[in-house]
Amino acid sequence: MYATSYNSLLVFFSLLVAIFASYTALNLASRIATARGRVARLWLAGGAFAMGVGIWSMHFVGMLAFSLPVALGYDPVITMLSLLIAIATSGFALWLVCQATLPWARLGCGALLMGMAVAGMHYTGMAATRMTPAIQYSPAPFALSVVIAVAASGAALWIAFHLRRQTTHGRLPRAGAAVVMGAAITGMHYTGMAAARFPVGSVCGAARDGMSSDWLALPVIVVTVAVLAVALIVCVLDTRLEARTALLAESLAQANAELTFLALHDRLTQLPNRILLEDRLVQAIHAARRERRRFALMYLDLDGFKAVNDAFGHPVGDLLLAEVARRLRAAVRGEDTVARVGGDEFVVLADAIGPADAATLADKLVGVVAEPYDIAGHDVRVSASVGIACYPDDGADPHALITHADAAMYHAKALGRNGYCFFEMSMNANAHEQLELLHDLRVALVRGELVLHYQPKFTAPSGPVTGAEALVRWMHPRRGLILPDEFIPLAERTGMIVPIGLWVLDEACRQMAQWRNTGPAGVRDWGIAVNVSALQFNHPGLVASVHATLLRHGLDAGCLTLEITESTAMRDAEASLAILRELHDMGVRIAIDGFGTGYSSLLYLKRLPAAELKIDRGFVRDLVQNSEDAAIVSAIVALGQTLKLNIVAEGVETAGQQAFLTRLGCDVLQGFLLGRPMPPAQLIETLSRQKTGVKPTD
Repeated sequence: MYATSYNSLLVFFSLLVAIFASYTALNLASRIATARGRVARLWLAGGAFAMGVGIWSMHFVGMLAFSLPVALGYDPVITMLSLLIAIATSGFALWLVCQATLPWARLGCGALLMGMAVAGMHYTGMAATRMTPAIQYSPAPFALSVVIAVAASGAALWIAFHLRRQTTHGRLPRAGAAVVMGAAITGMHYTGMAAARFPVGSVCGAARDGMSSDWLALPVIVVTVAVLAVALIVCVLDTRLEARTALLAESLAQANAELTFLALHDRLTQLPNRILLEDRLVQAIHAARRERRRFALMYLDLDGFKAVNDAFGHPVGDLLLAEVARRLRAAVRGEDTVARVGGDEFVVLADAIGPADAATLADKLVGVVAEPYDIAGHDVRVSASVGIACYPDDGADPHALITHADAAMYHAKALGRNGYCFFEMSMNANAHEQLELLHDLRVALVRGELVLHYQPKFTAPSGPVTGAEALVRWMHPRRGLILPDEFIPLAERTGMIVPIGLWVLDEACRQMAQWRNTGPAGVRDWGIAVNVSALQFNHPGLVASVHATLLRHGLDAGCLTLEITESTAMRDAEASLAILRELHDMGVRIAIDGFGTGYSSLLYLKRLPAAELKIDRGFVRDLVQNSEDAAIVSAIVALGQTLKLNIVAEGVETAGQQAFLTRLGCDVLQGFLLGRPMPPAQLIETLSRQKTGVKPTD
């Protein structure tokens, strides 16, 4: 027999190729296992090719490492056949390990088939030498090589199956498994080579017309490493892309869940909002019809919440609302719904209860809301008015139930607050009247039904007139003249106060410009005062609207005084300060209206660019009889004088009030005693008659 030898460097490279091929195969198996459909089939085909080339290359480099005393070559067709066997075997192995399960019976059959195929690839590659006489194989090493092939295949299948799902933390286990698999495959190859016997005088038939072994080693190794590297890089990049896509999808799902929650829940209290409430109300109606049962809808409004906001500011008000929401949730059953539908308005949907149980629950809710609150170190107290509508007696659809519960809530407020009231049909008239009034108010501006009356402001004690305050009235086509107390709160609740406020500003400036251009001599020196609501003050276009209105009517900014309530100015002191400074820089005069009734901060008051302090009529009303009111007014006047502000007192209705306020040092007086709000023409006529001493005729 010929003596055989091996090139140590090529043997080492064959081992490296086997390990690299095994590591690539494990990565491909994990990628195929996570793919679906057509993508999975493409990965399986590409993986089979790359893995097959790797295994075959290890075998072929091992063959090239082998040498005999005769020239060697390899038949191209038989060599390609061994490559095809390797690719087919790899495809079968990848398909098998990517199944949902791998029981022992299937693993055994797969190992046997794959081992026979690997052995077949090896011995087919050996046959590519076309040795004459044929290669002889020792039975024991031959059988051992087949056993090793089967065992190595079984181990490879088991390892690949259990590592296929590890896409992020499986690099180290996969590398270790690749070393074991590579060593096993290489061991099988060289065991098979050791079984081969070459008689003396053997000739390689492929040496003449086949592929020479002198130059094949390097190209095979380079091409194989390139194929395996490309497959591995694509696999890793795709895995990372999938991981990032999965992370993005998870983030998007979480964001969508949060958006859905925000769309259906109140941000401050985390309670269901009106949209979710209406959906649950529809479901409750369907269930009640199907099961012939009742339920109650309770509309709850906080009494005194505005006073808390004015006294302590909006942050405390928000904390109070959150605490009220927590108490309401704790007071109802798990199957009941508590929703926030407005600023301080809540709705409780109590399922499967009748009027008696509804009364008990309403009484409980009133009680828990009325308990004292410790909010940011402040002792806060509010109460609740609750209106109850029962299904099906008080309505058969969501709109009717909510409307009727709301009407009952307003009736509870009218009865004294801090209690509950069941809906009665007589309340429908009030609810209908409010809806009708709201509908008419929406078109009042378009139809020109709003008018301004002007109340004169007098230099204390009785003149001359320094200007007038513009007060809006509604000349309703059917109801006649409606005072602002009846429709302004409705306009504030619906947001219509902003366009109404802009109209008042424009009309007052127009009238003032007309008086300045064509009015009597005294009127031309007047100023005009306009009230600005909280919503209008916080509207982003306020400063621009004031500037545009003054330009439109050619009116000097110093003629205009904007009256801002103390509560509005102090709500967000820094933001208010910025707006007021812009108006002041424009030349507009600022008056702090209702001073003394809200949450005052002398620190901010001295920074406000105000020109006037206006004493609230509530202090003026009992000024002469009430020593406390007198003390408060005296303090306000002294404060205003210290800050060099003009002091205006409104609500002057008696001579005693007039004399007292004048004595204290008020600069300007305003009230029914001196002049009522009147249309512009009547105001000029009345003041002219007073000036000439002519009494007006009735």
